[in-house]
Amino acid sequence: MSLLDKAVKMAAEADEPLEMNYVRKHALQQAEEMGINLRQAATRVFSNASGSYSSNINLAVENSTWENESELQEMYLKRKSFAFSSDNPGMMEQSRQIFETTLKTADVTFQNLDSSEISLTDVSHYFDSDPTKLVASLRGDGKTPASYIADTTTANAQIRTLSETVRLDARTKLLNPKWYEGMLSHGYEGVRELSKRLVNTMGWSATAGAVDNWIYEDTNATFIQDENMRQRLMNLNPHSFRKVVATLLEVNGRGYWETSDSNLQMLRELYQEVEDRIEGIE
Repeated sequence: MSLLDKAVKMAAEADEPLEMNYVRKHALQQAEEMGINLRQAATRVFSNASGSYSSNINLAVENSTWENESELQEMYLKRKSFAFSSDNPGMMEQSRQIFETTLKTADVTFQNLDSSEISLTDVSHYFDSDPTKLVASLRGDGKTPASYIADTTTANAQIRTLSETVRLDARTKLLNPKWYEGMLSHGYEGVRELSKRLVNTMGWSATAGAVDNWIYEDTNATFIQDENMRQRLMNLNPHSFRKVVATLLEVNGRGYWETSDSNLQMLRELYQEVEDRIEGIE
């Protein structure tokens, strides 16, 4: 982090023509607009406050404790706008105005996958760190930045778009019979894993709009419309199955999944059925 910060500030202070040095050009613009010095304006490394982790978007999504995407974006700005400075290492100072001003000009968002065991929907911290829709909301032109994921899990590293990677994740895990049958062989815990993965998929709809409609439609077909599968999930873990049903209803309610009225009616009735099972009502 220190080397990155030093590098950007050295570039900003280099005595070069602006058309040859966009770091200097943009830092000078920011310094003038914001009334701050050049080194402050060249700040480009941001994270949480010291001792703090995550934007808490993951917790909001997991617990359905948010109304609008703007609430999630505000959480990101509040939690991730602490600047690292090599001039004062270790002291993360909140610099929200510089952070927002810098994000406004971003054309690309990017994350790196470095473990073949933990991908985009295995855990919630990937979407928790994603600012794609936030950048779009800050940009004056309303343009959504391109989003890329680097897969460096093998020697043959590949760059894919975020949407491609979400599709790949859905195909190889959530909707892959080898994966979900492997999970369900573990019984109660397997249904919980399935539920968790669906919630993490919804997280990518909330932060980046990166989930195709067919992913939710196929999830519904695989785990809800198949009567035998439905009963298996309910018998193995009614609590997590209820969460699966609730999440599908939620992604529809939030506008992330278009489906038929008959599908939605089935989900509502199923939710009540699972609720009754859990409460011991015959």
